[in-house]
Amino acid sequence: MYKELLEKKKAISVTGLGYVGLPLALEFAKHFRVIGFDINSERVEQMKRNIDPSKELDSSAFEGCDIKFTSDAKDLKEAHFHIIGVPTDIDEHKVPNLNPILGATKNVAKVLKKGDYVVYESTVYPGCTEDDCLPILLEEFKKNNDWSEGLDTNDLTKLPFKLGYSPERIVPGDKVRTLTKILKIVSGNDPEALEEISKIYGHIIEAGVYKASSIKVAEAAKVIENTQRDINISLMNELAIIFDKIGIDTNEVIEAAGSKWNFHKYRPGLVGGHCIGVDPYYLMHKSKQIGHDPQVIAAGRRVNDYIPHFIAKKVVTTLIDQGKNPGESKVLVMGITFKEDVSDIRNSKVANLVKELMDYSLNVHVVDPHASANEVAHEYNISMIDEPVGKYDVILIAVGHKEYKALTKEDLKNLSTSDLVLFDIKGVMDSTQFDNYWKL
Repeated sequence: MYKELLEKKKAISVTGLGYVGLPLALEFAKHFRVIGFDINSERVEQMKRNIDPSKELDSSAFEGCDIKFTSDAKDLKEAHFHIIGVPTDIDEHKVPNLNPILGATKNVAKVLKKGDYVVYESTVYPGCTEDDCLPILLEEFKKNNDWSEGLDTNDLTKLPFKLGYSPERIVPGDKVRTLTKILKIVSGNDPEALEEISKIYGHIIEAGVYKASSIKVAEAAKVIENTQRDINISLMNELAIIFDKIGIDTNEVIEAAGSKWNFHKYRPGLVGGHCIGVDPYYLMHKSKQIGHDPQVIAAGRRVNDYIPHFIAKKVVTTLIDQGKNPGESKVLVMGITFKEDVSDIRNSKVANLVKELMDYSLNVHVVDPHASANEVAHEYNISMIDEPVGKYDVILIAVGHKEYKALTKEDLKNLSTSDLVLFDIKGVMDSTQFDNYWKL
């Protein structure tokens, strides 16, 4: 397969052209022939004009790429090596929502031919590729191909096509650790698949590949990367709550503790985004399926989900201590994306914080130079404004955008009522310059 792809006798397809899929498709397209598929036709039309809808890549990233962008699933039949990298999220009950990955699987399955490859990049729980996706691939393959053999689930080497899993590791907004500079985990259903998948990814990944012993191991490795971070941050968040009650600065405590070589400096914060705030629920879901009720992972999630309420309550008590009526007070929230200097609002915990503030009857204005007002309104039913209006009783810097790091004390005073109250969630300002300053 690798040699045929390199000679462009066969093509690679990438399904799902978001933060992960588009950079991957373009990188492959510098060396191979690529079919880039996404169900969102508007996004596809933008990409045809060398525009990244996610605003992560500039137009130069599209130059010299042998790629066909399409929203017609029938075009997938032109490819023989299929990569599926659609988002995996959770529903309102915090249960894994597999609809996107299962829908993408069905689209690929309809064009699957004997000897083709299907590799998943979406974050899932261990076993999802084999237990949830493979049956769909086989069912559709049987309909469209001359193949009637049974499947021994303990022997994946007898599949009429090759199966693999190579978890995405792209970090939105990171301009240093880009796609090709991050070690890539690869796995396959048999030794031949593993070798070919390794060669194909290894052709574009400068950092090299790590060959996992099985698909399940690769799936598990990905999901625990973010679960580990979630738990570590939850500890810092709980400590922040404790130290706030004691009256000491959490970050000063972390710096002091960090003077020992084996202390890891995780910081408290709002834990959102498409990975850290979601992936632990996939592992929890699988754990419960096999009869184990996870304690530590669940506790970490509870703590991190509580932080927006904790901050909102702190804002209200601060206003009351100043003799102000929260119902007559204005709060300016600066930033609503899930992290600094990106436009990604998926699973933003700032949105939860805004709603918590509104539940206290506060008048909340939200601004963000990176977020789309239409996307925020659609996703969270929250209206953004272009620029701050009037004076505010509390200014809350929720995201550490570079634009906010460049602000001065005078800039903030001009937006504030007589007594500036600054809630600096990310600690981007110099606390010594402000009398009424709070950070997590």
